[in-house]
Amino acid sequence: MSLAPYASHASLSRGRRHAEVPAPTRDAFQRDRDRIVHSTAFRRLVYKTQVFLNHEGDLFRTRLTHSLEVAQLGRSIARALRLNEDLVEAIALAHDLGHTPFGHAGQDALDACMQDHGGFEHNLQSLRVVDELEHRYPRYDGLNLSFETREGILKHCSRANAERLEAAEPDGVARRFCDRTQPSLEAQLCNLADEIAYNAHDIDDGVRSGLIDIELLSELALFERYRKETLDEHPALRGRRVLYEAIRRMLSAQVYDVIDATSVAVRSASPADADAARKAGPLVLFSESMRRESSALKRFLFRNLYRHPRVMATTEQAKEVVRALFEGYLADAAQMPERYAERTDRHRAVADYIAGMTDRFAIREYERLTGRRWVE
Repeated sequence: MSLAPYASHASLSRGRRHAEVPAPTRDAFQRDRDRIVHSTAFRRLVYKTQVFLNHEGDLFRTRLTHSLEVAQLGRSIARALRLNEDLVEAIALAHDLGHTPFGHAGQDALDACMQDHGGFEHNLQSLRVVDELEHRYPRYDGLNLSFETREGILKHCSRANAERLEAAEPDGVARRFCDRTQPSLEAQLCNLADEIAYNAHDIDDGVRSGLIDIELLSELALFERYRKETLDEHPALRGRRVLYEAIRRMLSAQVYDVIDATSVAVRSASPADADAARKAGPLVLFSESMRRESSALKRFLFRNLYRHPRVMATTEQAKEVVRALFEGYLADAAQMPERYAERTDRHRAVADYIAGMTDRFAIREYERLTGRRWVE
C-alpha cells in the first residue's frame, strides 16, 4: 500500500538521538517497534493494572493486553487512511511503558509524593523509559527510538516539563506543547485508538467483574443501539454473547466513524506533507455525534466502574503501598538496586524505580519493607 503524502514516511524520519547504521531489512519505525517489544518495560506490562489488579482475575485486561488492542485498532484505521501502520504500532505498544503499578491510583500517589520535586506524569515517564531507563545497548541509555515514535509516546506534557525538555532538546519532541501544534497524524490516531480501546474493554471487564449490570448499560445510547441491533438479528442469543457482539459492533462503528470524519478533515485541510498536517490542527477525530456518545460512555464508566466502592477500596490500598515504598526507599536507598541507589537525584531515582514495578512486585516490596500484609 502506498502511503498518503501527509503520512509519516520512514525515509523522511527526523532520525535518532544517536546516529546508527540503518537496518538492512527494516525501516526506522519497524526497528522501533521491535526494540519496544523486546524491552524489559514492555514485558512488565503483563503484570500492570488496567482497572482491576493483576491478581483479581486471569481474564481482566492488563497494560499489555490494552496496548495490543490499541495497536490492532490503530493499524486497522491507519491502513484505511493510508497512514504509516508501523509507526502507529510502535507508538501504541510504547504509550503505557511509563505507567506505575496499580494504574491511575499508583500514578496519583507517586505524583503526590513527587509534588515538590517535579511531579510525576506517566506520559513523560514513558519517554524517560525509552530515552534513559532501558539499559540494553553498549553505546547509549534507552532504546534510541526515532523522533516520530518518541513524539507520539509523549501524548501529554505539562508546560513546565515541555519547556524543560525543549531546553535540553531544542525543536524536539516537546516543541509542539510550546507552540501548540499537533503531533503526526499517526500519533493523533494512537490517542483516539487508546480511547476507543479502553472504553470498550472496560465495559467488558466491568460486566465480567460483576460491578456493572448488563441491564444498566441500556442507558448508554451508543451501546444500547448495538445491543438491540444484535438481538433483532439474533433473537435467541443470550448472556455474554450479546455483550460481545454489541461491543464488537460498537467498536466497528467507532472505527468507521473515525475513518470517515478524518477523511473529511484531511480533504478540507489538504496538508502537503506530514509537517503541514502537524500545523493544521487536530485532523484525526470522531464526528461530532460520535464524540458526544463517546463522552457519555466515559462519564458512565467513571460513575459506575472507576468510582465503584470496590474499586475505590483497592485504589486507596494501592496508594498506601506507593506512599510507603516511596518513604522507605527515600529513607534507605540501599533497599533499591545499585543503579538507582547510587544516583544523586534521590527523589527521581525512587520514582523511576517504583514506576517500573509490576503490581505484584510492588506488593512484595511493601510487605518486605513494612512488615504489613496486603489485604485482598
